[in-house]
Amino acid sequence: MRHVIALDVGGTGMKAALVGADRTLLHEARRPTGREDGPEAVVAAILDFAAELRAIGERRFGEPAAAAGVGVPGVLDQDRGVAVFAANLGWRDVPLRALLSERLGGAPVALGHDVRTGGLAEGRLGAGRGADRFLFVSVGTGIAGAIGIEGRLEPGAHGDSGEIGHIVVRPGGTPCGCGQSGCLETLASAAAVGRAWAAAGGGPGADAADCAKAVESGDPRAAAVWREATGALADGLVTALTLLDPELLIIGGGLAEAGETLFTPLRSAIEERITFQTLPRIVPAALGDTAGCLGAGLLAWDLVAAQSAAQSTAQSTAQSPHPAPSPTSPSSHAQPAQSTEVSG
Repeated sequence: MRHVIALDVGGTGMKAALVGADRTLLHEARRPTGREDGPEAVVAAILDFAAELRAIGERRFGEPAAAAGVGVPGVLDQDRGVAVFAANLGWRDVPLRALLSERLGGAPVALGHDVRTGGLAEGRLGAGRGADRFLFVSVGTGIAGAIGIEGRLEPGAHGDSGEIGHIVVRPGGTPCGCGQSGCLETLASAAAVGRAWAAAGGGPGADAADCAKAVESGDPRAAAVWREATGALADGLVTALTLLDPELLIIGGGLAEAGETLFTPLRSAIEERITFQTLPRIVPAALGDTAGCLGAGLLAWDLVAAQSAAQSTAQSTAQSPHPAPSPTSPSSHAQPAQSTEVSG
Protein backbone atom coordinates (compact mmCIF):
# COMPACT_ATOMS: atom_id res chain seq x y z
CA MET A 1 0.00 0.00 0.00
CA ARG A 2 1.40 3.39 -0.96
CA HIS A 3 1.83 5.71 1.99
CA VAL A 4 3.78 8.69 3.24
CA ILE A 5 5.23 9.67 6.60
CA ALA A 6 3.73 12.73 8.32
CA LEU A 7 5.29 14.51 11.30
CA ASP A 8 3.83 17.41 13.28
CA VAL A 9 6.51 18.80 15.60
CA GLY A 10 5.33 20.95 18.52
CA GLY A 11 7.02 22.68 21.39
CA THR A 12 6.66 19.77 23.79
CA GLY A 13 5.45 16.82 21.72
CA MET A 14 5.37 15.31 18.25
CA LYS A 15 2.40 13.74 16.52
CA ALA A 16 3.03 11.46 13.57
CA ALA A 17 1.14 9.29 11.13
CA LEU A 18 1.39 7.12 8.08
CA VAL A 19 -1.01 8.63 5.56
CA GLY A 20 -2.50 6.64 2.70
CA ALA A 21 -3.11 7.79 -0.85
CA ASP A 22 -6.76 8.41 0.07
CA ARG A 23 -5.51 10.77 2.84
CA THR A 24 -6.59 8.50 5.67
CA LEU A 25 -4.41 8.01 8.76
CA LEU A 26 -3.18 4.40 8.60
CA HIS A 27 -1.10 4.56 11.76
CA GLU A 28 -0.73 7.22 14.47
CA ALA A 29 1.86 7.74 17.19
CA ARG A 30 3.13 10.41 19.60
CA ARG A 31 6.48 11.16 21.19
CA PRO A 32 7.96 13.94 23.34
CA THR A 33 10.34 16.32 21.60
CA GLY A 34 12.85 16.17 24.43
CA ARG A 35 13.48 19.90 24.23
CA GLU A 36 14.67 19.96 27.86
CA ASP A 37 17.81 18.17 26.62
CA GLY A 38 18.62 20.86 24.05
CA PRO A 39 18.14 21.43 20.31
CA GLU A 40 20.43 18.59 19.22
CA ALA A 41 18.32 16.17 21.22
CA VAL A 42 15.17 17.50 19.53
CA VAL A 43 16.64 16.91 16.07
CA ALA A 44 17.74 13.41 17.09
CA ALA A 45 14.24 12.66 18.41
CA ILE A 46 12.67 13.75 15.11
CA LEU A 47 15.06 11.61 13.05
CA ASP A 48 14.59 8.57 15.29
CA PHE A 49 10.80 8.94 15.17
CA ALA A 50 10.85 9.19 11.37
CA ALA A 51 13.04 6.07 11.12
CA GLU A 52 10.65 4.21 13.41
CA LEU A 53 7.71 5.17 11.21
CA ARG A 54 9.61 4.09 8.10
CA ALA A 55 10.19 0.64 9.63
CA ILE A 56 6.53 0.30 10.66
CA GLY A 57 5.37 1.22 7.14
CA GLU A 58 7.71 -1.25 5.46
CA ARG A 59 6.67 -4.01 7.84
CA ARG A 60 2.93 -3.39 7.50
CA PHE A 61 2.65 -2.41 3.85
CA GLY A 62 5.61 -4.11 2.21
CA GLU A 63 7.17 -1.00 0.71
CA PRO A 64 8.96 2.15 1.85
CA ALA A 65 7.16 5.43 2.27
CA ALA A 66 6.86 7.38 -0.98
CA ALA A 67 7.82 10.63 0.77
CA ALA A 68 7.69 12.40 4.11
CA GLY A 69 6.16 15.70 5.20
CA VAL A 70 7.01 17.56 8.38
CA GLY A 71 5.49 20.66 9.97
CA VAL A 72 7.66 22.58 12.43
CA PRO A 73 7.26 25.84 14.36
CA GLY A 74 9.31 28.97 13.90
CA VAL A 75 11.01 30.56 10.92
CA LEU A 76 11.67 28.36 7.88
CA ASP A 77 13.54 28.59 4.61
CA GLN A 78 11.39 26.21 2.61
CA ASP A 79 13.44 26.55 -0.58
CA ARG A 80 16.56 25.24 1.20
CA GLY A 81 14.66 22.97 3.57
CA VAL A 82 16.17 24.66 6.62
CA ALA A 83 14.53 25.27 10.01
CA VAL A 84 16.02 28.72 10.58
CA PHE A 85 14.86 29.45 14.13
CA ALA A 86 12.36 28.25 16.71
CA ALA A 87 12.41 29.84 20.15
CA ASN A 88 10.46 27.04 21.81
CA LEU A 89 12.81 24.36 20.43
CA GLY A 90 16.04 26.29 20.73
CA TRP A 91 17.37 25.43 17.30
CA ARG A 92 18.96 27.57 14.58
CA ASP A 93 19.72 26.78 10.94
CA VAL A 94 18.94 23.06 11.05
CA PRO A 95 19.06 21.45 7.55
CA LEU A 96 16.09 19.34 8.52
CA ARG A 97 14.98 18.30 5.03
CA ALA A 98 18.41 16.91 4.14
CA LEU A 99 18.81 15.19 7.50
CA LEU A 100 15.41 13.51 7.25
CA SER A 101 15.90 12.45 3.64
CA GLU A 102 19.24 10.84 4.53
CA ARG A 103 17.72 9.04 7.51
CA LEU A 104 14.84 7.81 5.35
CA GLY A 105 17.08 6.28 2.70
CA GLY A 106 16.83 9.15 0.24
CA ALA A 107 13.06 9.58 0.34
CA PRO A 108 11.88 13.04 -0.73
CA VAL A 109 10.90 15.31 2.16
CA ALA A 110 8.60 18.36 2.26
CA LEU A 111 9.10 20.89 5.06
CA GLY A 112 6.35 23.29 6.15
CA HIS A 113 5.38 25.72 8.91
CA ASP A 114 3.25 23.97 11.53
CA VAL A 115 0.32 26.39 11.47
CA ARG A 116 0.25 26.61 7.66
CA THR A 117 0.41 22.82 7.55
CA GLY A 118 -2.62 22.58 9.83
CA GLY A 119 -4.34 25.25 7.76
CA LEU A 120 -3.71 23.26 4.59
CA ALA A 121 -5.52 20.28 6.09
CA GLU A 122 -8.42 22.40 7.31
CA GLY A 123 -8.69 24.01 3.88
CA ARG A 124 -8.73 20.80 1.87
CA LEU A 125 -10.24 18.28 4.26
CA GLY A 126 -11.82 20.19 7.15
CA ALA A 127 -13.80 23.33 7.86
CA GLY A 128 -12.47 25.17 4.80
CA ARG A 129 -13.33 22.55 2.21
CA GLY A 130 -14.82 24.26 -0.83
CA ALA A 131 -13.70 27.77 0.17
CA ASP A 132 -11.45 29.54 -2.35
CA ARG A 133 -10.26 32.16 0.14
CA PHE A 134 -9.96 31.47 3.86
CA LEU A 135 -7.97 32.54 6.88
CA PHE A 136 -7.09 29.88 9.44
CA VAL A 137 -6.03 31.20 12.86
CA SER A 138 -4.65 28.97 15.59
CA VAL A 139 -5.12 30.42 19.08
CA GLY A 140 -2.97 28.31 21.36
CA THR A 141 0.24 28.97 23.27
CA GLY A 142 0.79 31.66 20.65
CA ILE A 143 -1.34 32.95 17.79
CA ALA A 144 -0.55 32.42 14.13
CA GLY A 145 -2.48 32.21 10.90
CA ALA A 146 -2.50 30.58 7.48
CA ILE A 147 -3.78 32.24 4.32
CA GLY A 148 -5.62 29.83 2.02
CA ILE A 149 -5.93 30.63 -1.68
CA GLU A 150 -7.55 28.15 -4.08
CA GLY A 151 -6.30 25.00 -2.41
CA ARG A 152 -2.83 26.20 -1.46
CA LEU A 153 -1.33 28.15 1.42
CA GLU A 154 0.41 31.47 0.78
CA PRO A 155 3.84 31.45 2.50
CA GLY A 156 4.72 35.05 1.67
CA ALA A 157 7.84 36.36 -0.03
CA HIS A 158 10.07 35.36 2.90
CA GLY A 159 8.04 32.53 4.44
CA ASP A 160 6.66 34.75 7.19
CA SER A 161 3.01 35.22 6.20
CA GLY A 162 0.20 34.74 8.69
CA GLU A 163 1.98 36.03 11.82
CA ILE A 164 -1.21 37.66 13.06
CA GLY A 165 -0.16 37.10 16.67
CA HIS A 166 2.34 39.92 16.28
CA ILE A 167 -0.11 42.56 15.13
CA VAL A 168 0.10 45.27 17.81
CA VAL A 169 -3.39 45.73 19.21
CA ARG A 170 -2.50 47.54 22.46
CA PRO A 171 0.44 49.90 21.80
CA GLY A 172 2.72 50.16 24.82
CA GLY A 173 1.18 47.06 26.38
CA THR A 174 2.76 43.85 27.61
CA PRO A 175 6.21 43.16 26.14
CA CYS A 176 6.23 40.33 23.61
CA GLY A 177 9.00 37.86 22.89
CA CYS A 178 9.23 39.26 19.37
CA GLY A 179 10.55 42.57 20.72
CA GLN A 180 7.34 44.60 20.38
CA SER A 181 4.80 45.47 23.08
CA GLY A 182 1.06 44.92 23.02
CA CYS A 183 1.04 42.12 20.44
CA LEU A 184 -2.18 40.18 19.99
CA GLU A 185 -0.78 36.98 21.45
CA THR A 186 0.21 38.74 24.70
CA LEU A 187 -3.51 39.31 25.32
CA ALA A 188 -5.57 36.71 23.51
CA SER A 189 -3.55 33.50 23.26
CA ALA A 190 -4.56 30.57 25.45
CA ALA A 191 -1.36 31.11 27.42
CA ALA A 192 -2.15 34.81 27.97
CA VAL A 193 -5.71 34.06 29.06
CA GLY A 194 -4.41 31.45 31.51
CA ARG A 195 -1.93 33.91 33.02
CA ALA A 196 -4.55 36.65 33.30
CA TRP A 197 -7.07 34.34 34.96
CA ALA A 198 -4.47 32.99 37.41
CA ALA A 199 -3.68 36.58 38.44
CA ALA A 200 -7.36 37.61 38.61
CA GLY A 201 -8.43 34.85 40.96
CA GLY A 202 -8.04 31.51 39.25
CA GLY A 203 -5.01 30.70 41.36
CA PRO A 204 -1.59 29.24 40.51
CA GLY A 205 -1.65 26.81 37.61
CA ALA A 206 -4.99 28.04 36.24
CA ASP A 207 -5.25 27.90 32.46
CA ALA A 208 -7.54 29.14 29.69
CA ALA A 209 -9.82 26.10 29.97
CA ASP A 210 -10.32 26.89 33.66
CA CYS A 211 -11.18 30.48 32.77
CA ALA A 212 -13.73 29.34 30.19
CA LYS A 213 -15.39 27.08 32.77
CA ALA A 214 -15.51 29.97 35.25
CA VAL A 215 -17.11 32.19 32.58
CA GLU A 216 -19.76 29.53 31.96
CA SER A 217 -20.47 29.35 35.71
CA GLY A 218 -21.00 33.13 35.85
CA ASP A 219 -17.82 34.28 37.62
CA PRO A 220 -17.57 38.05 36.96
CA ARG A 221 -13.77 38.09 37.32
CA ALA A 222 -13.42 35.41 34.67
CA ALA A 223 -15.92 37.26 32.48
CA ALA A 224 -13.75 40.39 32.64
CA VAL A 225 -10.64 38.44 31.62
CA TRP A 226 -12.54 36.74 28.81
CA ARG A 227 -14.00 40.03 27.57
CA GLU A 228 -10.55 41.62 27.38
CA ALA A 229 -9.17 38.64 25.47
CA THR A 230 -12.03 38.36 22.98
CA GLY A 231 -11.95 42.11 22.39
CA ALA A 232 -8.23 42.03 21.62
CA LEU A 233 -8.69 38.99 19.39
CA ALA A 234 -11.47 40.77 17.50
CA ASP A 235 -9.22 43.80 16.97
CA GLY A 236 -6.47 41.65 15.49
CA LEU A 237 -8.86 39.65 13.33
CA VAL A 238 -10.55 42.76 11.92
CA THR A 239 -7.14 44.02 10.81
CA ALA A 240 -6.52 40.70 9.07
CA LEU A 241 -10.00 40.66 7.49
CA THR A 242 -9.51 44.18 6.19
CA LEU A 243 -6.27 43.17 4.47
CA LEU A 244 -7.26 39.74 3.16
CA ASP A 245 -11.06 39.77 2.64
CA PRO A 246 -11.54 36.00 3.15
CA GLU A 247 -14.87 34.30 2.62
CA LEU A 248 -14.25 32.08 5.64
CA LEU A 249 -12.48 32.57 8.98
CA ILE A 250 -11.51 29.31 10.73
CA ILE A 251 -10.47 29.45 14.39
CA GLY A 252 -8.54 26.54 15.88
CA GLY A 253 -6.12 25.91 18.71
CA GLY A 254 -6.65 25.43 22.43
CA LEU A 255 -8.85 28.49 22.97
CA ALA A 256 -11.30 27.34 20.29
CA GLU A 257 -12.03 24.27 22.41
CA ALA A 258 -14.21 26.57 24.53
CA GLY A 259 -16.79 26.39 21.73
CA GLU A 260 -19.54 28.96 21.77
CA THR A 261 -18.17 30.42 25.00
CA LEU A 262 -15.55 31.86 22.63
CA PHE A 263 -17.38 32.05 19.30
CA THR A 264 -20.55 33.85 20.40
CA PRO A 265 -18.81 36.90 21.94
CA LEU A 266 -16.08 36.85 19.28
CA ARG A 267 -18.55 37.00 16.39
CA SER A 268 -20.39 39.86 18.12
CA ALA A 269 -17.15 41.77 18.77
CA ILE A 270 -16.03 41.46 15.16
CA GLU A 271 -19.43 42.50 13.84
CA GLU A 272 -19.37 45.58 16.06
CA ARG A 273 -15.97 46.61 14.70
CA ILE A 274 -16.40 46.25 10.96
CA THR A 275 -17.74 49.06 8.79
CA PHE A 276 -17.28 48.60 5.03
CA GLN A 277 -15.76 45.12 5.32
CA THR A 278 -17.75 42.02 4.42
CA LEU A 279 -18.22 39.80 7.47
CA PRO A 280 -16.96 36.29 6.63
CA ARG A 281 -18.40 33.12 8.06
CA ILE A 282 -16.61 32.40 11.35
CA VAL A 283 -16.36 28.70 12.16
CA PRO A 284 -14.38 26.40 14.46
CA ALA A 285 -11.68 24.17 13.01
CA ALA A 286 -12.95 20.68 12.28
CA LEU A 287 -9.92 18.40 12.48
CA GLY A 288 -8.69 19.01 16.01
CA ASP A 289 -5.14 17.98 16.78
CA THR A 290 -4.99 15.69 13.74
CA ALA A 291 -4.80 18.71 11.42
CA GLY A 292 -1.02 18.99 11.66
CA CYS A 293 -0.43 15.35 10.74
CA LEU A 294 -2.95 15.43 7.93
CA GLY A 295 -1.41 18.63 6.59
CA ALA A 296 2.10 17.15 6.72
CA GLY A 297 0.74 14.16 4.83
CA LEU A 298 -0.77 16.47 2.21
CA LEU A 299 2.61 18.19 1.79
CA ALA A 300 4.21 14.79 1.21
CA TRP A 301 1.59 13.66 -1.30
CA ASP A 302 1.85 17.00 -3.13
CA LEU A 303 5.58 16.40 -3.41
CA VAL A 304 5.01 12.90 -4.78
CA ALA A 305 2.56 14.28 -7.36
CA ALA A 306 4.95 17.04 -8.41
CA GLN A 307 7.85 14.63 -8.86
CA SER A 308 5.66 12.20 -10.82
CA ALA A 309 4.55 14.99 -13.11
CA ALA A 310 8.14 16.10 -13.65
CA GLN A 311 9.22 12.54 -14.48
CA SER A 312 6.33 12.13 -16.93
CA THR A 313 7.26 15.36 -18.66
CA ALA A 314 10.91 14.33 -18.90
CA GLN A 315 9.99 10.91 -20.32
CA SER A 316 7.63 12.45 -22.88
CA THR A 317 10.35 14.83 -23.98
CA ALA A 318 12.90 12.03 -24.28
CA GLN A 319 10.53 9.83 -26.30
CA SER A 320 9.47 12.60 -28.69
CA PRO A 321 12.53 13.71 -30.72
CA HIS A 322 12.18 16.62 -33.10
CA PRO A 323 10.44 15.35 -36.29
CA ALA A 324 12.50 15.05 -39.47
CA PRO A 325 11.79 17.74 -42.05
CA SER A 326 9.00 16.91 -44.46
CA PRO A 327 10.15 16.01 -47.99
CA THR A 328 7.95 18.75 -49.35
CA SER A 329 9.10 21.38 -46.92
CA PRO A 330 11.32 24.15 -48.24
CA SER A 331 14.05 23.25 -45.79
CA SER A 332 14.30 19.64 -46.99
CA HIS A 333 15.48 20.56 -50.47
CA ALA A 334 17.00 23.95 -50.18
CA GLN A 335 17.48 25.69 -53.51
CA PRO A 336 19.63 28.68 -54.28
CA ALA A 337 17.68 31.85 -54.19
CA GLN A 338 16.75 33.15 -57.63
CA SER A 339 16.37 36.78 -58.47
CA THR A 340 13.95 38.11 -60.99
CA GLU A 341 14.63 41.33 -62.79
CA VAL A 342 11.70 43.39 -63.88
CA SER A 343 12.37 45.62 -66.83
CA GLY A 344 10.62 48.81 -67.20
